[in-house]
Amino acid sequence: MKEIGEKLKEARENMGISVEEVSSDLNVNVKQINDIESGNMEAFKDVFYLKYFIRDYAKYLGLNKEDLVDEFNEYLFDYTSKLSLEEIRKAQKEEKKDKIENKIKSPYTIERKSGFYIPPIIIYILIGILIVVLLFLIIMSV
Repeated sequence: MKEIGEKLKEARENMGISVEEVSSDLNVNVKQINDIESGNMEAFKDVFYLKYFIRDYAKYLGLNKEDLVDEFNEYLFDYTSKLSLEEIRKAQKEEKKDKIENKIKSPYTIERKSGFYIPPIIIYILIGILIVVLLFLIIMSV
């Protein structure tokens, strides 16, 4: 990851563009640019966001975005293949725990599942039939 960041930083510096200018043009934080240029992947919670950020940053600098994304994918594959199954299971348990803890547990917001669902098209058809019947009855009574 550090190599990708160094390529981006070198290209930016060769073009004479400041980090602040990149931040303004790409609408991202200066810290994110510094993190990516230093290879700090842990600063990004979402790997997909990081991947698209690398793509957009490379495109902005006129670099071959596909090559950098491929290089990132290879890095990501190497990085994730080094994780043990125990670490993956631990992360999954923590994620489930976070989801359970973040749920609202108020009696007024209990999620109730409806056992009967009527598609909106059926409702529209029934309303249309009702209108036609009412119009027919009004015309017949006149």
